[in-house]
Amino acid sequence: MTIINPQQMNQNDDDEEMLVPEHVDPIPQPLEGPLPMEVVQTNGTRTVENQEIDDGPHAFRFSWPIRNFSRLSDKVYSNNFVCGGFKWRVLIFPNGNNVDFLSMYLDVADALSLPYGWTSRAQFRMSVINHIDPKHSVKKEAEHTFHARESDWGFTSFMPLSELYDPNKGFLVRDTCFIEADVAVRKVIDYRGYDSKKMTGYVGLKNQGATCYMNSLLQFLYHIPYFRKAVYHMPTTENEIPSASIPLALQTLFFKLQYHDTSVATKELTKSFGWETCDSLMQHDVQELNRVLSEKLEQKMKGTAVEGTIQKLFEGHHVNYIECVNVDFKSVRKESFHDIQLDVKGCRDVYASFDKYVEVEHLGGDNKYHAENHGLQDAKRGVLFSNFPPVLQLQLKRFEYDFTRDIMVKINDRYEFPLELDLDREDGKYLSPDADRSVRNLYTLHSVLVHSGGLHGGHYYAYIRPTLSEQWFKFDDERVTKETLESALEEQYGGDEEFTQTSPGFNNAPFKFTKNSNAYMLVYIRESDKEKIICDVDEEEIAEHLRIKLKKEQEEKEYKRRYKAEAHLYTIVKVARDDDLLQQIGKEIYFDLVDHEKVRHFRIQKQIPFMKFKEEVAKEFGIPVQLQRYWIWAKRQNHTYRPNKCLTPREEAQMVGQLKEANKGNNAELKLFLEVVPGPCPISSPGRVKEDLLIFFKLYDPKREELRYVGNLLVNCTGTPTDFIRNMNELAGFDPDEEIDLYEEVKFEPFVMCEPLDMGASFQSSQIENGDIICFQKHLQPHNIEEYRYPEVPLFLEYVKNRQIVHFRSLERSKDDDFCLELSRMNTYDDVVDSLALKLGLDDSSKIRLTPHNCNSQQPKPHSIKYRGAERLLDMLADRNQISDIMYYEVLDIPLPELQCLKTLKVAFLRAPEEEVVVHNIRLPKQSTVSHVLDEIKTKVELSRPTAELRLLEVLCHRIYKIFPLDEKIDSINDQYWTLRAEEIPEEEKNLGPNDRLIHVYHFTTETGQNQLRIQNFGEPFFLVIHVDETLAEIKTRIQRKLRVSDEEFSKWRLASVSMGRPEYLMDSDVISSRFQRRDVYGAWEQYLGLEHTDTSQRALTANQNRLAYSKPVKIYN
Repeated sequence: MTIINPQQMNQNDDDEEMLVPEHVDPIPQPLEGPLPMEVVQTNGTRTVENQEIDDGPHAFRFSWPIRNFSRLSDKVYSNNFVCGGFKWRVLIFPNGNNVDFLSMYLDVADALSLPYGWTSRAQFRMSVINHIDPKHSVKKEAEHTFHARESDWGFTSFMPLSELYDPNKGFLVRDTCFIEADVAVRKVIDYRGYDSKKMTGYVGLKNQGATCYMNSLLQFLYHIPYFRKAVYHMPTTENEIPSASIPLALQTLFFKLQYHDTSVATKELTKSFGWETCDSLMQHDVQELNRVLSEKLEQKMKGTAVEGTIQKLFEGHHVNYIECVNVDFKSVRKESFHDIQLDVKGCRDVYASFDKYVEVEHLGGDNKYHAENHGLQDAKRGVLFSNFPPVLQLQLKRFEYDFTRDIMVKINDRYEFPLELDLDREDGKYLSPDADRSVRNLYTLHSVLVHSGGLHGGHYYAYIRPTLSEQWFKFDDERVTKETLESALEEQYGGDEEFTQTSPGFNNAPFKFTKNSNAYMLVYIRESDKEKIICDVDEEEIAEHLRIKLKKEQEEKEYKRRYKAEAHLYTIVKVARDDDLLQQIGKEIYFDLVDHEKVRHFRIQKQIPFMKFKEEVAKEFGIPVQLQRYWIWAKRQNHTYRPNKCLTPREEAQMVGQLKEANKGNNAELKLFLEVVPGPCPISSPGRVKEDLLIFFKLYDPKREELRYVGNLLVNCTGTPTDFIRNMNELAGFDPDEEIDLYEEVKFEPFVMCEPLDMGASFQSSQIENGDIICFQKHLQPHNIEEYRYPEVPLFLEYVKNRQIVHFRSLERSKDDDFCLELSRMNTYDDVVDSLALKLGLDDSSKIRLTPHNCNSQQPKPHSIKYRGAERLLDMLADRNQISDIMYYEVLDIPLPELQCLKTLKVAFLRAPEEEVVVHNIRLPKQSTVSHVLDEIKTKVELSRPTAELRLLEVLCHRIYKIFPLDEKIDSINDQYWTLRAEEIPEEEKNLGPNDRLIHVYHFTTETGQNQLRIQNFGEPFFLVIHVDETLAEIKTRIQRKLRVSDEEFSKWRLASVSMGRPEYLMDSDVISSRFQRRDVYGAWEQYLGLEHTDTSQRALTANQNRLAYSKPVKIYN
């Protein structure tokens, strides 16, 4: 038997459409969760007839001519064909599956008859053949794991019906459509029961939903021992919480990867990043996370013994140069990098990418270089490396923007990378003149990070050589497997894979599929540094407090594992005693009798006799067996929980497990109340027990507003309360003849029911039962009642039921509690603000404004509570289906009812473009106009001249959307989401000539993502007057003067005409006015003059041009 403390118990494809299953028939026996399977290309699989077939993959081309196509309706299945031991067929919807497209799927023909747990991985290509020109046939590829829940997969929107049925397109000839399906079925290995630690010595990382990209990165970083050692040496304390400390979370993760036997969770780490659940369900880019995490660790390492580790390992330098051809002028800029982005498109291998990287660009013609003091000159521009880091990270640009198609595409071309990389080749062609030639830049491959899938989704995993031996390992989330050199290198080059058909026939020529699994990031380690980097990391490197804590966690985890594994052999018996009731009632609980989670738990083998259990209880509590009487708890219809039935001798003679099964109402636990009888247990007299009732008593003191438990009595059901007055007074410590009032505590949900008890009626006639609760108090004389807030038990219990501790926070400091007040949920609005005013020392409670709390965002709600806008405190605290205990307050300078008649606007004032914006709160009657707002602004700011005129703009995302008319009413203006900006109207704008233009000018940067070249506006937008025949060079001079920007800074900017989100870069000689129409009404123009700013950060190559189309920028908040 184990005595348990209560605390222990509570611990795919590149196409833009989505591939979806058709699911037209019900599928029996759905599988629980994903199957632990993996696709491989070796070792045979079994057919559905359970016969061995040879090693895969197996390929088949199925041809299906469909005659009388236009007469078809609904859905049509092809004949079956066999590939890889499975029967397949093609399913089409000739008129679309609820879309105006031909819908086409690959279907497992006999899915309903296959054995439970079947699965098959297939790569397939569907084609609608063009009879006029086969080159124009429509083809789409996909790859999918088929199983009982998804036995069909394909393309709901394969091709438009209008195109299919167009007689001039050539897809239907003599009403015949010709469809082909190329199918390749791969071997699937069942990894159920696989032990990564036992088979490889390493463990994986659990996927939180879409964190495979992070898992592959963390495994690579962990397997750089020098980096791991540095992380262990980051200072942390035993008082820190991993979920709030990135260093401690990373140390914990690395420790578990090093010493645990099962896969490791990453939730503490992502919580330390400040991520919510939604961040873990969204796939991001590996390189971007690598950069952000490195920068964050760099900051955390500053001022510690491991400061500079990131730079020592990963930082190299390159030199950007521009050298004039005809004059003696050269511009050189040295920059650092942590990774190198290499082109894949058009490059055969890594060396070809490096050749392209350092390729010299000639600047001439219209693209001459403006050299200082020399004007426009022919020049050469290029990049060379001054030094490479010990750990070289190469980002392969598998995702690029296709300007001709105006979309992002994944580059699946074959791209080779060597096991050894020599960057000193050809006499150091990649090195700058100042590079240290004594350093040998010979690298060996350490990690290959792979992306499998298409543009809009996929999966990440990594091939790693932890010790740089010949053995490679594949780290795929939770599973780690041994792999060959071929798997890690050649199979990750990408390109096409050729399949030879396994079926005989005239149409059995080989066909190809594009490999959508290929290397995305390569990690090399310099040969001369590998001894230092691949070092030993012993347990002594880890902080002692971390070792102790994690070993204790592991022991607890092992204990819980064993506990769970043996749970079917045991019963949990929860024993409540008078001591528990005395301790809890009036302190932790007020209603009912006890919190069963806080009583003593016994873990008892089911086969132990109950009498043996009583002996264990006697040892634990010091209560002799003969004085123990047990009562079974029962849940009543009114949702109270009371001791209901006394165990009989026959029941006590049973095994513990039998007794529990006989009382299934107590779920998996046996809950007992232990009554200590004053003498030998009289349970041998069943008749007496049946007539006696076990009643529990609570005593109320109205002066102290205190309710406490005083004991229990065994009373005869025919007796009356009057018969036991002396017993109750004795329990309370009163005089024997003290006059008392009695109440029965009936229930407390959904409301309190506590009724006076008739002193002269029998317990039986008053319907008193075993386990009932009687609350009593001294009788109060009428003249004494007003002395107490809650003179009687029912009033006190009603107060306790509705009592609410409210944490008040100043709205300006919304993160921290200012103070707490005890209120009632039934308090009115006036009660709440009056209590708050008393606490704050305010004479006028109407100057308090309250704002409710949002339980989901843990922030104040956007709208405050109007004056007397909520009836009760409960209404103020309610947030959907939750009740908050937080409220925000403001102390206003005028009463809230008066303020509600006014409109408050936050208006930013911009005196000049180069000055800082100052925000002013403008408060005016709701009937006021924009003109009144500007008049109020003039009283608060310093103008350039007394006669200056102002205007009010509506700005969102650094763009001007509206100039408010002076007569517009302010009551309709919303400043919650828009920025209101007031500014002086320049004199030149007041006197526009007939051919002058007033245009919008915005600052912007560009990055590639979301299927297009994306423009990001920033800074303060402004208007600019341009004149007829004015060139860009003249306008640039005026803009530079207006913004007061230095020559050096302004020279880095590029100007473009931006329309519909697309920039057209301008030459100094371009006449600008012809590109803009004259407009008399200012508004949200789609066309503007853009000022493009280049990335000014020191790391030129960190701007990620390789981000997937579906990913969001990665942020680490803590």
